[in-house]
Amino acid sequence: MGGVLGGVLGEQWDLARNVKATLIAAPFVGMIIGAIFLGMASDRVGRRRMFMVNLGIYSLLSLAAAFSPDVGVLITIRFLCGVFMGAELILIDTYLSEFMPRVARGRMIAVAYVIGFCGSPVVALLGGFFVARSHFLWEGWRWLLVIGGLGAMVVFVLRRAMPESARWLVEHGRADEADKVVAAVEETVRAQRGPLPAVEIPPQRPVRRVALADMFRPPYRNRTIMLWLFQLLQTVGQYGFSSLVPVVLLAKGYDIVDSLGYTAMTFIGAPVGAAIAVPLVERFERKYLIIGSGLVTAIAGLFFGTATSPVLIVAMGLIITMANNVLSGAYHIYQTELYPTQVRSTAIGIAYSLSRLSAAILPFAGLALLASFGPIGVFVGSAALLVLMCVVVGTLGPRSNGRSLEAVAGAGEQTRQGEPGAVGVADQQGAAARAELGE
Repeated sequence: MGGVLGGVLGEQWDLARNVKATLIAAPFVGMIIGAIFLGMASDRVGRRRMFMVNLGIYSLLSLAAAFSPDVGVLITIRFLCGVFMGAELILIDTYLSEFMPRVARGRMIAVAYVIGFCGSPVVALLGGFFVARSHFLWEGWRWLLVIGGLGAMVVFVLRRAMPESARWLVEHGRADEADKVVAAVEETVRAQRGPLPAVEIPPQRPVRRVALADMFRPPYRNRTIMLWLFQLLQTVGQYGFSSLVPVVLLAKGYDIVDSLGYTAMTFIGAPVGAAIAVPLVERFERKYLIIGSGLVTAIAGLFFGTATSPVLIVAMGLIITMANNVLSGAYHIYQTELYPTQVRSTAIGIAYSLSRLSAAILPFAGLALLASFGPIGVFVGSAALLVLMCVVVGTLGPRSNGRSLEAVAGAGEQTRQGEPGAVGVADQQGAAARAELGE
């Protein structure tokens, strides 16, 4: 919503450049806090509980934002919305990765994101044909926030039926509860597919507890450096484009309705790109898929910055959005595979907060570049940062396709410890062994 609100209210309220940038950046600043501290909370109190807390409060705040009397109040509430949305994608990635079998983990998570990214063109279409006008004596942008809040409330109700992660339960000494969760999954599969194959329960081995400080020691140190740098840089392609494209089109001379209309057409590429990722995330190594899609985004961005015809603008925007969402589908899977269950949500939450930091800086830097060098300056700078991102992932990123979470997360542990590397109990007890049935 940030780019849509910035484009619409920038004209309606005659906002100065820094105020417009602050409006776009506010939720990203909030997400820095939410990604770190709510990510930590989900490792402590559970995935399901934090799912309910963050989405429930976000829903109420989004409804409150619709009644903002001025830009100061709107910025404040949008900041708070960001705090409680900060852990949302982290929790989705963590939760799904802990339930899905390794042979289909990437594909299943990618399918979830296809559905999720259908929201991008919907928001952009509402912005182009609805938000810029008033309806029922109320400005359209306020209705957009109401729709977002009510939608989140529907999902909040649906999530009440979700079970807790069996891996998380086992890690916190609640093996009986984990066994019930896995038994329910088995019962469903048995009803659909018939008898299940026998599972050999691995013998228990010495367990080494993993602390957050282990992120900065082998075997996790290189992947932590890689993920932190990646998250700082990938935001340029992911959120820089979506946040700034309406403003860039205004700078090219298009009016607000045309700009939001073109934005909506380019955002149709979001679910398309996510759908393209579905067959690719298991066929190609995740790290190489990230690199390839990042390079496509960089090249298409250069053409977008210089384009003058509407056809070329929309075509390049579609390519950028599709490539961004192939990258997104790959990295949301990839980051959950790098750390053990005990610190998974916290570790990727801290890394993800860095992407929110760069997303918060981008509106200020992007609008300053736009004012000084025009659209081409924005996209030349973006392309350079995306190329650097590809180099970092290619150099430091481990392989992960087709391996269990424990195998990827514990890679190198045996060498360092001189003994079998048990980075958690999730692959050693009966409930978790059965959770790995599909693997």
